[in-house]
Amino acid sequence: MQIGHSRPGPMPPQRPATDTPAETTKGKLTGNHGGAGTALSDEQRAVVDKLKARDREVRAHEAAHKAAAGGLARGAASFSYQVGPDNRRYAVGGEVSIDTSAVADDPRASLRKAEAIRAAALAPARPSAQDHAVAARAAQMAASAQRELLQQAPAKGAQRYAEIGAELEDSGTSLAGFDAIA
Repeated sequence: MQIGHSRPGPMPPQRPATDTPAETTKGKLTGNHGGAGTALSDEQRAVVDKLKARDREVRAHEAAHKAAAGGLARGAASFSYQVGPDNRRYAVGGEVSIDTSAVADDPRASLRKAEAIRAAALAPARPSAQDHAVAARAAQMAASAQRELLQQAPAKGAQRYAEIGAELEDSGTSLAGFDAIA
């Protein structure tokens, strides 16, 4: 299951990524477009500024997921990129894969895990629709684990009642006259 920042926001059309890094000349952003490093227009600088802001937002969003997920995270965050007019790649989307499976035969552990999954999904300041969907599935997992725990409770209560009865009988005391609470 992936949680992440998938709202692309208003960005200019994507250009194919290149491995050629952009250069900086005299404080002005320039791109490697085969020329001698022409300065970006005001419009291009505005696009770069938007892409930089988006990149920061996406990286912070995914870092919040990763930090909250802890051991549930499956590897590093992955990003989708857009190349700006300065020929640099900017993250415009991302995701963190996490383990969302229930813990087999352990509803108490599944409940704790579901709570951790929900916390990881909702960790960013502005969770995406995908984040909310993961949190909803984690809530369903928690409810299922709680139902399983409730179903186990009467059986465990009866078992414990029998154990206490055996202990008391060994000590010469009887549970006669007491009703079992199940």
